Amino acid sequence: MRFDKTALTALAMALVLAACGTENAPQSPSGLPSGGEEAGASSLAEPKEAVLTDSLGSQISLPRNPRVVCLYGSYSDAWLSAGGTLAGTTEDAVKERGLDVGDAEIVGTVKEPSAEKIIALEPDVVILSADVAAQQDMVDVLESAGLPCLSYRVDDFSDYAAMMEQFCQATGQPERYQETAGKAEARMKAAKEAYGFAAGQGPRVLLMRAFSTGVKAKTDDELAGAILKDLGCQNIADEHPSMLEDLSLEEVIEAGPEFIFVTTMGSEEKALAYLDSLMANNPAWSGLEAVKEGRYLVLPKELFHYKPNARWGESYEYLGRLLHGQEPDLD
Repeated sequence: MRFDKTALTALAMALVLAACGTENAPQSPSGLPSGGEEAGASSLAEPKEAVLTDSLGSQISLPRNPRVVCLYGSYSDAWLSAGGTLAGTTEDAVKERGLDVGDAEIVGTVKEPSAEKIIALEPDVVILSADVAAQQDMVDVLESAGLPCLSYRVDDFSDYAAMMEQFCQATGQPERYQETAGKAEARMKAAKEAYGFAAGQGPRVLLMRAFSTGVKAKTDDELAGAILKDLGCQNIADEHPSMLEDLSLEEVIEAGPEFIFVTTMGSEEKALAYLDSLMANNPAWSGLEAVKEGRYLVLPKELFHYKPNARWGESYEYLGRLLHGQEPDLD
């Protein structure tokens, strides 16, 4: 049997081209060519792991949609907003923030989480507060049990934005960042433009944190204090640091704050009852200009005690309107 050289050459070229086409075709997870362009596009998709770095510099790799236990209600809220689910959380997430945590197990309180319950849930990661000593004390126990830990600290909006960027990366839902931190930042900037003052040129303020057995002056280490400073206010405790340890009425009268803001910790009812008794026992409080003019104001917990998360912009707007004598609105 005789073969035509031209035909053989054409056949060889066809085989080479077919082989190249197969080699360059999109591959399915099994390694075989995929059936279409869409399947090929999704195959290169997202990396299988996300690398997260916490506020203390610890870095870990997590699988997509990891199994999470979170020991702080505010961070549980942030994780859920990023599209994640919870295997476990602390009771403040439900009792104080009113979150729908699904089937998540309650593993204790913020200050008394149960290491035993956490370990039993076998999470891929435990998210803790860097500011709660009881949580930091159990990190070694959890890590010894093979549980990676991430500790976050959120003092201002930039801290929240950085955390949310990581959370949205870990859940594989980056679009959620714009819905949470992105919109909050836009509203925050608008509030600063509408209500802010030049640095240090705003009203003189006294910020107090009240609890059931006492009251303390606070500066920008308090969420509301950081916002007041960013809006350009002058906090009298910065000029009188002794107020941070012992709130002296004489010093307050001397400093003459134009506004007095109060945040509460623990039971708001008990905290305000203590503050009322303090003022009743010393009528000079009623003589303060801020009190007489109705600029003695209790701030809502959801915006100024808990981390406001996606409501950071609303927190700025709320304080800004008060500083300009306007009635604020809660969304």
